[in-house]
Amino acid sequence: MAVEIRAVEPVKKELKKFVKFGIDHYNGNDCFVPPLVMDDVNTLRPDKNPAFEFCEAQSFMAYRDNRPVGRITAIINRQVNERSGEKNMRFGFVEFIDDNEVVDALFDAAIKWGKQRGMTTITGPMGFSDLDHEGMLIEGFDRLGTMATIYNYPYYPRQMERMGFEKDVDWVEYLIKIPDGIPEKHQRIADIVQRKYNLKILRFKSRKKIKDEYGRALFDLINEAYNDLYGYSPLTPRQINHYIDLYLGILRLDDISVIVDADNKLVAVGISMASFSNALRKSRGRIFPFGWWHLLKPLRGKVDTVDLLLIAVKPEYQSKGVNALLFADLIPRYIKTGYRQAESNVELEGNENVQKQWEYFEREQHKRRRAYKKSI
Repeated sequence: MAVEIRAVEPVKKELKKFVKFGIDHYNGNDCFVPPLVMDDVNTLRPDKNPAFEFCEAQSFMAYRDNRPVGRITAIINRQVNERSGEKNMRFGFVEFIDDNEVVDALFDAAIKWGKQRGMTTITGPMGFSDLDHEGMLIEGFDRLGTMATIYNYPYYPRQMERMGFEKDVDWVEYLIKIPDGIPEKHQRIADIVQRKYNLKILRFKSRKKIKDEYGRALFDLINEAYNDLYGYSPLTPRQINHYIDLYLGILRLDDISVIVDADNKLVAVGISMASFSNALRKSRGRIFPFGWWHLLKPLRGKVDTVDLLLIAVKPEYQSKGVNALLFADLIPRYIKTGYRQAESNVELEGNENVQKQWEYFEREQHKRRRAYKKSI
């Protein structure tokens, strides 16, 4: 049967089909970690995702014999295009069976949509902003994924190359062993940095307090620290409010490190989270009726892996050892919680400053992912 492409209406019912196909596609795969269904649905809804203030998007599904066989979302981020001077479209939320006809039909539909709006290049997989999933897995197919990253079958990169896509940028990921104590050199650097710059480590006893006192400053710092990174889309005030409500209400306080200067101005933040990978696999991305039970375990820190979601350091303090102070604060808390290993999640392969922070830890570079690009 011929492949049929259908545009997906941005309404809850249709988007749930779109998201659930991406989960069902990996039935029986031991490394795939499903998203929370409603999180992905809301990301794709213009009335729920504030990124639609400066983004335009259209999702498509491929069908054969009335059965879904693929999906893709075409995205135009006008904010990033204005910063870069490019006419670039993104693709994301892409899944497909290993069938040339299906893959070509999906990408043809997305590219046609973009060309109608004046785009001349296509890049991906990427999302609306840097807090969405990005990068196609090209190494590490036998390793358990994380909540913050994409998993895909090994045939995906082959299909991208067949269509003429080329590497634009790679990210690497590390699995890091939590040490029995703070590495000696880390501690020495942390002590020197703290004295030299008169820095303070803040401790919070309530999520509300950190939201009220540093919620906006935290995301302003992310904008400042990440401004020059690949494809960065600065978070708007509405996005910041959205993410404050979405994330800061569920993070364990022991998994957050906040560093300020003598005037209590934010200098650096490290945000991590107990791994939800196994909990999401057991719940299949659903909270109800019984998925919530599996999600309680990581919410209480009762797992052995911690995901390092982000580290942001004010530009004038970068490369001055502040990262060592963050880990000197976090490592004892990780040990107390019972974490035995950490997932670094994505780091640009050329960002040596970030990767150097792991040099005093036992580690393994176990995954690599890629953003592909081509002219259209």
